[in-house]
Amino acid sequence: MATSISATGFKGGLCSSFHASWGTSGAAEDSIMLVKSVPTRVQVRKPMRFQPMMKNVNEGKGLFAPIVVVTRNIIGKKPFNQLRGKAIALHSQVITEFCKSIGADAKQRQGLIRLAKKNGEVLGFLA
Repeated sequence: MATSISATGFKGGLCSSFHASWGTSGAAEDSIMLVKSVPTRVQVRKPMRFQPMMKNVNEGKGLFAPIVVVTRNIIGKKPFNQLRGKAIALHSQVITEFCKSIGADAKQRQGLIRLAKKNGEVLGFLA
């Protein structure tokens, strides 16, 4: 009985689809490229802190925003901010007196003042 050896070196005519060598391949070149791409020194800096911005998120929006902007442009920014501060202080006093008259505590009063500020932003009073 004669057995033949095929071109791949296996008995019985079995063949293999593996045609690469086990020697040096592209893997060595890939590892060299990886080492070259890794920085040798890393600088650690102090984290950057952003300054808080006291800016209205509803700038230019709201029913009364155009009136507020025109008034600020006419009388000037500094006098306008002084007038606005007085109006806000007066409004806070009205809220405080209202809370005293109905017997609301300080926490409820603070919540009403926050609600007034939020409504002022939405309506454009703080534009």
